[in-house]
Amino acid sequence: MGYNQFKVYVNVNAQFTESGEVIPKSIIWTDGVTYEINRIIDVRRAACLRAGGRGIRFTCIIDGNEKHLYYEDGKKWFVESA
Repeated sequence: MGYNQFKVYVNVNAQFTESGEVIPKSIIWTDGVTYEINRIIDVRRAACLRAGGRGIRFTCIIDGNEKHLYYEDGKKWFVESA
């Protein structure tokens, strides 16, 4: 990822557990293509310094690439994108 980051709002298929945990399973890109989340390697509350915004940051492996997926204030999902 380069320095010209911005956020792309996406739809997300997620699982919500009995304990209130949210687990994203796939994202639906703006063109309608669904990308499975292969693995989540980190979850933490964080600010998106490159694109602005904050929320729960999921560091995910999607199609072999590491991406940051944010759940912004419990309302919207976005991905950092170049």
